[in-house]
Amino acid sequence: MKLILGMGLTGLSVARFYKSAQVIYQVADSRQSPPLLDTFRIQGLAAECQLGPWQESLLEGVEEIIVSPGISKTELIIIWARAKDIPLISDIELFSRYANAPIIGISGSNGKSTVTQLVGEMALAAGKNTAICGNIGTPVMDVLGDDVDLYVVELSSYQLDYTNSLDLLAGLVLNITPDHLDRYPNFEAYIASKISLYQYCQNKVINLDESTTSEIVWDACFGLEKNNQDCEFGVEIKLGNSIFFNKDEVLFSSSDLKIVGKHNMSNILAALTLGHLAGLSNKAMLQAAIDFKGLPHRLEWVVNLDGVDYFNDSKSTNANSTITAINALSEHYSSLVLIAGGIAKKEDYSAMFELIGEKTEAVVLIGEAADSFASHITNCVVEVAQSMDQALSIAKCYATDGAILLSPACASFDLYDDFNVRGDDFKRLLSQ
Repeated sequence: MKLILGMGLTGLSVARFYKSAQVIYQVADSRQSPPLLDTFRIQGLAAECQLGPWQESLLEGVEEIIVSPGISKTELIIIWARAKDIPLISDIELFSRYANAPIIGISGSNGKSTVTQLVGEMALAAGKNTAICGNIGTPVMDVLGDDVDLYVVELSSYQLDYTNSLDLLAGLVLNITPDHLDRYPNFEAYIASKISLYQYCQNKVINLDESTTSEIVWDACFGLEKNNQDCEFGVEIKLGNSIFFNKDEVLFSSSDLKIVGKHNMSNILAALTLGHLAGLSNKAMLQAAIDFKGLPHRLEWVVNLDGVDYFNDSKSTNANSTITAINALSEHYSSLVLIAGGIAKKEDYSAMFELIGEKTEAVVLIGEAADSFASHITNCVVEVAQSMDQALSIAKCYATDGAILLSPACASFDLYDDFNVRGDDFKRLLSQ
């Protein structure tokens, strides 16, 4: 019998697969009322279900356990299973057993969702029936199909922790910075989890700018700062623009793109390198890169109205994210108006306040933190609005060209259910 641990989206997708394949399984969750419990029941997937604190008796008769990424290696059920030598696998490993098309795997601390989406869109532009899946949102078991030409999969360290076998056409760890240290004993353990991806690759791709993967014996490489003749694709800065090229062939300029910022130039190089290994044409990749707006709510280009570009960066809920967004756009636009605010987090915003004063024409503040933020920002126009609609109206008064950026640096719960709703409201108002 198979045991599915965790009744989230991953567990739901595995249960669906097992039911359709007529595999005997049971599901379990340490929570008494998992959010998707009703969905499991409605779809007839919870006939054998155990809820509440883990019990060792749950392992009786179990031959293999599929572990959802949210379950740590330190939880008792995992310790008991290892003691009994019961195999523990991820949904990624299960998926790899049944996938009949090439798989590209992408991981990293930052930017992996953007690269995954962009590679997928390049493959779609090349006419390939492409499944974009994994940690980016759609579970891998939900996209298995005989008609798929290429799988582009975002892989988290949590998924890699329970993966023992995987066949990747190409794999990349984009970068590694300290993260999830509540889950790992130290940074070194987190690095080891990430770079475990490379043992499953036919073609290992590395970022030459990333020191933590510098010892990997690679098959393909790219780099924004350390680009060299070994790289299939490169970038040169000319008159403030990033010129992308393939060997001696110029492909396009950053002025042709809708996404901006140095980090996104590196993301594009990563996507081009992976796409090339998948056999995609430069023509298809070029068009996809030019059309790419970015991921929803992540420095997402929305529209140009009366010569002003609008960007939705609603997912920026802390100071560092908003600093990154301001720096990215200020490289591209001489005039920038910021909309920020919400529920401030317990962090130091002083560097962000200083940057706003240096690099924006005006800032319009909304939400609970508006008055506090306003008292700390100098050297630019500061306005306070009562709603997103009013904030946009005020911002438009100060932006005759350049860009208007929604990058709140705060949680959304004072005015919206979450950052998605906040960003969607911003986009809705711009479409009226």
